[in-house]
Amino acid sequence: MSLRPILIHPDPRLKKVATPVAQVTDDIRRLADDMLETMYDAPGIGLAAPQVGVMDRLLVMDCIKDPEATPEPMVLINPEVTETSEETNVYEEGCLSIPEQFADVERPAEVTVKWLGLDGQTHSEHFDGLWATCVQHEIDHLNGKLFIDYLKPLRRQMITRRMVKLKREKARA
Repeated sequence: MSLRPILIHPDPRLKKVATPVAQVTDDIRRLADDMLETMYDAPGIGLAAPQVGVMDRLLVMDCIKDPEATPEPMVLINPEVTETSEETNVYEEGCLSIPEQFADVERPAEVTVKWLGLDGQTHSEHFDGLWATCVQHEIDHLNGKLFIDYLKPLRRQMITRRMVKLKREKARA
């Protein structure tokens, strides 16, 4: 396993729609392992393949934040939301590709998601709370959408300018 660099917004790859994964291969398993290690190291609760420059429909997540609790890493390949609740929740979201920026985003409170697992089998699960928010946020990444796309244009532009400045500073260092 190895850490992969996380792309920082604005990067055109973050706005592209990822390609479905044809089959679970050793390369896909390696990518999933690397992404989990990268996500935990960041630290974050979710990471989509486009965030590490791989345009495959794959995401990893683990919403267990308590360091005393057992981690619950999940790998979802070709995930798709099959049901959403009418009820919504508002969470303050952040993103590893938009560091240190947070904003309230409204999403369905509960979702059912179907995906292909590393075992090659189709899985389906009902998510609520933080898990529901996280899986929707990561699926958005697979569709070229960022959490700031839910914000008013002025706020989105302000955050984008901060990210451009951050990237310039990192390039100089």
